[in-house]
Amino acid sequence: MSELLFPRGFRAVTAAASIKKVGRDDLALLVMPDGATAAALFTTNLFCAAPVQLSRQHLKDSRGHASALLLNSGCANAATGSLGASNAIDCVELIANALGVSALSVLVNSTGVIGTQLPMDRIAPLLAPLAKSACEADDAGSLEAYARAIMTTDTRPKMSTRVLQIGDIRIRLSGVAKGAGMIHPNMATMISVVTTDAQLSASELDMLLRDAADKSFHRISVDGDTSTNDSLFAFASGKAGRVDPELLRTALIEVCQELARMIVTDGEGFTRSMSVRVEGARTKEEATTVAKTVAQSLLVRCAVTGGDPNWGRIVAAAGRAGVRFDPSELRLYVGGIEIFAQGQPVVCDAQAVRAAFNGEHVAMILHLGATTGEVGDTNADEFLTSGLTEEYVRLNADYTT
Repeated sequence: MSELLFPRGFRAVTAAASIKKVGRDDLALLVMPDGATAAALFTTNLFCAAPVQLSRQHLKDSRGHASALLLNSGCANAATGSLGASNAIDCVELIANALGVSALSVLVNSTGVIGTQLPMDRIAPLLAPLAKSACEADDAGSLEAYARAIMTTDTRPKMSTRVLQIGDIRIRLSGVAKGAGMIHPNMATMISVVTTDAQLSASELDMLLRDAADKSFHRISVDGDTSTNDSLFAFASGKAGRVDPELLRTALIEVCQELARMIVTDGEGFTRSMSVRVEGARTKEEATTVAKTVAQSLLVRCAVTGGDPNWGRIVAAAGRAGVRFDPSELRLYVGGIEIFAQGQPVVCDAQAVRAAFNGEHVAMILHLGATTGEVGDTNADEFLTSGLTEEYVRLNADYTT
């Protein structure tokens, strides 16, 4: 694997403001000294946090330009009224003044407990020195340090990178993410940041980001909840030079998919993951609906957690998805073993089936039989999730205490 570094044109630094835990880095600043094109996708939650509202407006007003991104963990600054909004603005202005850039080019977000104010008495004095250290940094900085600073209930940092050689141009794409709970599509995340030193326009970056998100973060779920702060940021510094955006599409998708898988496998109380792939649907949208319904089923997820080969819950969930198909045409495979077809269970090795339900990853394929021939983007889709454990309940039963 390539070194886990940010690309050229970026400087990443962190600091400890003791927002929730004393001595732990909880401020993460990413600076683009010469600017960068920017794109982002934000939560659709009506209670979106103050920093989300501010970043959305700045991205619009700057027409996709950014000089810095400031993130903090330990406090979401959501549902915090006018003071929360003022605190977000103050953070942005302190960074902008220290860097000598327009406040419109500074984006910001927070993650942590909802309904608490940022401890500005501890944060504000650190921001100008943090910006100065970024400007004086000798290299782009470590993905790991940045990823650790934005962790909340995560148990490990989430990072991914790809290096492409396109003719004489060497391009790096790197990303970090945080997220372990409140994970569900639109946005199904958390906070994630992807960066590249390729030269892209804001519209090109936005197009690539939306496609990558649809194939990654919008295809995972841990608990069916979305957050007030979910955001996916993308920046392109242009330091490597200009290439055809299409040559970056696969690598960006791979980085986002890797980060998305890390989020699911680090889900609160995680024991095993499960994927639900639906094929043979009439349309991709119908495949997505069935896959999502099965993956979200609490009964299916409980069965997966317990390693219980209760295939009836799977076909029942598919049947209530609101998609029309002939039940007699449905075929169900788990771990590559066909266990249901022609409207009834298939005679197979019971021990092998149980083993398939007890592995680290439970792979399900449902073929609806509504279309035949080659499986592709037009009639198939996949959703990734995890089991539902007692530990998940325990963690979220006393999250604020």
